[in-house]
Amino acid sequence: MAASLCAHAGNQKEEALADSVRLALARSISDARPPKPEFPDIEERIKYLHWLGEMSERLKKRLPDMQVRREFLQTAWYEAKRAGLDPAMVLGLIQVESGFRKYAVSHVGAHGYMQVMPFWTRVIGDGDRRKLFNMQTNLRYGCSILRLYLDMEKGDLYLALGRYNGSRGRPEYPNAVLAAWKRWEFKQ
Repeated sequence: MAASLCAHAGNQKEEALADSVRLALARSISDARPPKPEFPDIEERIKYLHWLGEMSERLKKRLPDMQVRREFLQTAWYEAKRAGLDPAMVLGLIQVESGFRKYAVSHVGAHGYMQVMPFWTRVIGDGDRRKLFNMQTNLRYGCSILRLYLDMEKGDLYLALGRYNGSRGRPEYPNAVLAAWKRWEFKQ
């Protein structure tokens, strides 16, 4: 039980980023507007609403407040899609990293739902690490960072997840996220 109370994050490493990459990441996290999903057609909107209802039921025990749960899922979906990620994979990562705890802090100092290391606020943000406990900010940072790592690893999710967790090359963390991802997949 004690193991489930501490966050799972390893130690993301601060790496030298090209100025263009740092600037692109900074732009991706700077837009503070609330998520507003847009859909190309009504069928996609209906699929999203079914997803939202199903995920809300699945997440009810972990986030009992309906309003908090709905805002969390809407934001997770939006930020995942915005970064070109599968929302189910992002939910799996959050489950492994923080157990859906907004104020989780790992033994290495990673913060929030997606266990973002505070150095990222200095590298691509305004330096205010407290913002990592803001749901939208944390999810935006986490999804943007994972997208960066996927690009760095040329689409290799296994290596990108390892890099995200600071355990690149070791199977435990990527395997845990992949297993959790399967539990969050939506079959319509």
